[in-house]
Amino acid sequence: MTTSATTRTGQLTRALAAEDASVRLRAAVAAGTSPDPALLDVLVGRCAAEPDFFVREALTWALTRLPARLVLPRLRRELTSPLAQARSQALHTLSKVGDPSAWPWITPELLHDPETEVARTAWRAAVVLVPDGERERLAGELLRHLGRGDRDTRLSLSRALVGLGEVVRPLLAAPARHPDPEVAVHAGVTEVLLDDPGAGFDGAWDAVRRTALPGPASPEC
Repeated sequence: MTTSATTRTGQLTRALAAEDASVRLRAAVAAGTSPDPALLDVLVGRCAAEPDFFVREALTWALTRLPARLVLPRLRRELTSPLAQARSQALHTLSKVGDPSAWPWITPELLHDPETEVARTAWRAAVVLVPDGERERLAGELLRHLGRGDRDTRLSLSRALVGLGEVVRPLLAAPARHPDPEVAVHAGVTEVLLDDPGAGFDGAWDAVRRTALPGPASPEC
């Protein structure tokens, strides 16, 4: 590494450790505005620790400005990190890079990660990267999560399934008859959104629940 690269890396490291989020945001934006491969490790490392959403988005943007041939292998290492945020942010960045060669890295372990935010991000990344021939298999993996978690988690899953398109429709028939009412309603809501992606999730949930179940209409999230 040249002296100038070492200097810039040190400056970025210090700026990204600043207490003020606005300082960290400016540093991440500057790194993306003038992309430098020497900053790769600093940017990826900060993704695992950065608490501010907007700074994390700027870090991801800065990474997408670097050559994919350098970024992708570094992100792949993060997918097995013990830190949930490292895994989640690496998946998010992979979805933004959008290189289909990363599809095999979206493993069942990530799709079914016990950390909900990691799983949600894996679902989104998988839908971006999945080749046409793998859509049905991916849908089958995602359907295992029907009824999981709170309202936002369920919305994320429905959006991912809708993103896979018509391959999902025939696969919803069985879970729509599931003995767990939360699974059955979630399957019905996903079919509503497949028919009309612009439909509101909460309204669809209430409507399907009223039709399928007695009692209160609101999802127990």
